[in-house]
Amino acid sequence: MRLSYIASLLVLGLTAFHASARDSNEVVSAERQDPAVSTAVRQAQAGLTEFLALAAKPPANTSGFKVQVMVEDSNGIETFWITRFRPLEQGFIGEVANQPRVVKSVTWGQQLRFTREQITDWGYLKHGRQVGSFTICALFKEMPAEQVEYYRSQHGFDC
Repeated sequence: MRLSYIASLLVLGLTAFHASARDSNEVVSAERQDPAVSTAVRQAQAGLTEFLALAAKPPANTSGFKVQVMVEDSNGIETFWITRFRPLEQGFIGEVANQPRVVKSVTWGQQLRFTREQITDWGYLKHGRQVGSFTICALFKEMPAEQVEYYRSQHGFDC
């Protein structure tokens, strides 16, 4: 069975989408073995400790802290952006911020418990510009140029 890496672009936390311009639950698929995605996940994991410390005490001019979590069930593997997350005694809990497309054991808005090992990416806004969100930047190579430009201009991506 070939497993795909599914990443939602929904939780960018800046401006509202216009339904006619963009799907509010856009998804880009890439194979899990995609070198750019694998590199992005490693980059995110390398900075995870610093990110979690920053998220615990957000400095001025930062907002929209989120983590991307990989979830697997009998239907496959999918990643979800999790907002309003917080540490627990063991692991974390936060709100699923995108509509599942593959995994059926998760619903939009539910409180999801997850471990540090499930975190594949993280991001936040600093002075209105994206910091982190490494997998989204890696997936830009799979998107049409006008879609990439939209995310750069409307959501502060500099990658």
